[in-house]
Amino acid sequence: MAVTSQLCERIAGTDYENLGEPAIEAARRLVLDGIAIAIAGTEEEAIHILAAHHKEQGGAGQATAIGNAFRLNTVSASALNGAAMHVLDFEPMWSPANHALSTTLAGVLALAEAHGATGREVLTALVKGVEMQGWIRQASGQFEASTTRFHPPGAVGPLGAAVAAGHILKLDPDQLANAVGIAASRAGSLLANAGTMTKSTHCGHASALGLESALLAARGFTANVAVFETAQGYVPAFYDDGFKVEEMLGFGRAPFRIVEPGYAIKMFPSQFGTHFGITAGLELHPNIPSAAAVRRVILTAPVMAYVNRPRPKTGLEGKFSLQYTVASALLDGKVGIRTFTDARLAKADMQDLLGKFEVCLDPAIPGRFEDMHVLLRVELDGGRVLETRCDGPRGKWGTPPISEAEHLVKIRDCLATRLEPAAIERVIGLVRRIDDLDATGVRQIMKLAGCFA
Repeated sequence: MAVTSQLCERIAGTDYENLGEPAIEAARRLVLDGIAIAIAGTEEEAIHILAAHHKEQGGAGQATAIGNAFRLNTVSASALNGAAMHVLDFEPMWSPANHALSTTLAGVLALAEAHGATGREVLTALVKGVEMQGWIRQASGQFEASTTRFHPPGAVGPLGAAVAAGHILKLDPDQLANAVGIAASRAGSLLANAGTMTKSTHCGHASALGLESALLAARGFTANVAVFETAQGYVPAFYDDGFKVEEMLGFGRAPFRIVEPGYAIKMFPSQFGTHFGITAGLELHPNIPSAAAVRRVILTAPVMAYVNRPRPKTGLEGKFSLQYTVASALLDGKVGIRTFTDARLAKADMQDLLGKFEVCLDPAIPGRFEDMHVLLRVELDGGRVLETRCDGPRGKWGTPPISEAEHLVKIRDCLATRLEPAAIERVIGLVRRIDDLDATGVRQIMKLAGCFA
């Protein structure tokens, strides 16, 4: 039996009863994180543009445009909401590196709303979509930025989104194989667009295209049903000879990947590699008497050329700049949504400190998030030197996770960008018991998230 067929049998046979409480709890937390960061993301210019575009295209009002007080067809809602969940670069990071939440949850919520799915179906679909993406990433062997051809969510997201949508649509194994085959032909995204508005659409489009693939398969649309093992198929197009197809048959093996290796909740809205430098900068901040006292800053990091940006041109690009993120931590003692504005970038203290930066990309330091570290050295007036090493931000794999109380601070801050206090607590309360909700309860969450008057 071909790998794709075996995989689809396992996917179709996985239901809520198979998940276990650790996976269910992890999924509840992800739903809350995803909705909160999507609402905050709708404040961004990129989402304003995308919202106007999708609204103008029209179509059946099947699903909520989060934070925008209007409805779209499920595919468009998935595209817009997925972009909103990713635009701040605030969603959790996965091992191997990927953005598996926005690419999965946006489509699940849109389809659940349109088809009347229960909270249990939402959680199960989310776990399965994440699981699919995780095993593709694991099988790929491409764990460092220097070996990755495509931005991972664009490469694996459509397939995970198709699997998640397939659960809500109750696709059988043969239909799932066609959905995955369709989605495989829609995959792709360029790392060159990191730091631009387009990056958010890598996740939004992955979610939408995977959802549409499942909808088409449900109608009988066909594709190559052996897309993982066939010549000129998905694997040779996106990866190299190191891809281990059989490794994907780990799908559904306890514990689910949402639990082990799990995910790292982001507490800073920027590329995850920059969190190492941010953490180091925050440690040194209290010992810096003034910005003017800094003579030189040296950051030693792995070879991550795409985040070596000495002079970002926009606040958005600053999310992908080792220099800007560390400078923000050193100057402000905090890094949040308002850190990455054009106004903060343009201030004299920031521009002055960026001119004092040196970044050394050391090939001896592993580039994988699980193993990397950074060294930060700040030289002050009078010859005083501050130094520290950071092996990872709090909540990184292998360290104690971000506590629920601390996570709720992030959630409330994000929700407060658009919602009143009573609505914030209502969203939190509903999502924390989402697997007890019927279809009406799921729709109630989406109505609140839509910010309808």
